[in-house]
Amino acid sequence: MKTVFAPDPDATLAAGERLGRALRPGSVVALLGDLGAGKTLFARGVGRGLGVRRVQSPTFVVVQAHDDGRLPLWHADLYRLDDLEELEQLGLDDLFRADGVVLVEWADRFPEALPADHLEVRLTEEGDGRRIEIRGHGPRSWELEAALG
Repeated sequence: MKTVFAPDPDATLAAGERLGRALRPGSVVALLGDLGAGKTLFARGVGRGLGVRRVQSPTFVVVQAHDDGRLPLWHADLYRLDDLEELEQLGLDDLFRADGVVLVEWADRFPEALPADHLEVRLTEEGDGRRIEIRGHGPRSWELEAALG
């Protein structure tokens, strides 16, 4: 597990951008943290690292597609989903098998839906900043975790 301290929003954005530059086709990133912990800000940084012009919170559309970067990016927010059936209707499984990047905010609501190999990013408010813990689950994500070291 890697831990990074981001003292301000710009540092959180920059941490996401570093990850975005390292992501490869088929990468799945689970974003965890309380409301206001910086998940969407981190996701914007990931998008920036992928060359995506603008990443918005997908809270009301659940999955936001971005195809203007070096890889397709699907940004999902599971906060408003109530059960696994709703999640299955989204077709997230298909996205996990696609040649792009999938970011999943509130992934801890449905951990059983994540592929075995995914990168977990947990954001926690700490003073005025954020602690960002990065943990790989599987060979592909272990390589990503090492690349961020």
